[in-house]
Amino acid sequence: MGIPVKLEVFEGPLDLLLHLIEKNKVDIYDIPIVLITEQYLDYVRQLDTKDMDVMSEFLVMAATLVRIKSKMLLPPEEEEEEEYEDPRQELVERILEYKMYKYASFELKDRQLDAGRMIFKEPSIPEEIRDFKEEVPIEELLSDVTLAKLQGIFNSVMKKQVDKIDPIRSKFGEIEKEEISLEDHIVFLENYARENGTFSFRKILENGKGKTYVIVTFLGILEMMKMGKLSIVQEKIFDDILITYNPTEKERTQA
Repeated sequence: MGIPVKLEVFEGPLDLLLHLIEKNKVDIYDIPIVLITEQYLDYVRQLDTKDMDVMSEFLVMAATLVRIKSKMLLPPEEEEEEEYEDPRQELVERILEYKMYKYASFELKDRQLDAGRMIFKEPSIPEEIRDFKEEVPIEELLSDVTLAKLQGIFNSVMKKQVDKIDPIRSKFGEIEKEEISLEDHIVFLENYARENGTFSFRKILENGKGKTYVIVTFLGILEMMKMGKLSIVQEKIFDDILITYNPTEKERTQA
């Protein structure tokens, strides 16, 4: 006499496959098809149901798993190597779609249970009070309104509109973009350094205006330091930076 075994009930073959994947803790995107197929077939062999529709669904999936398993065991043909497609891809997409709908159903079920715990009170306000509308005495409200008061209200509204205008930014004209070429500025810096020999960083900044000029000047000096054309000295922190031009060998000879 055999030992009776009680099988878990699954809603369909995809539900069984999802259970096996989660049970074996495997990556759903890299299903070990041999292991999953063997466990799936073990379940189908023990499945005892007279509903042929249900049984046929499990058998169709079993055939699909066996086909995928055999295709993965066979080496791909030379023509298929370039355009190789994983035989498990379609199955993975179906399982993922089923998983999404399954957990969405859990969420809807939880919301249904939460909604069942809510109690709504029926409206109990008498119809006489619910339909009551207080009449607005327009004549009394407008009895002391004069043209002078209306003019004052109008002036107050217009003043608020004027106050919304920024007194500073509203006087700005069009903002023009200041364009300074780094290459051209390096040429200017080299000529300036050659003429002055040693000069302060603060002094050369006074020759231009705007943040763009400061940034381009700073980048130009760094580039010329990298090329060995300038040397920089700062004796103490926060002291002015002194920049010295390093003449080339040709310039020294000519001097």
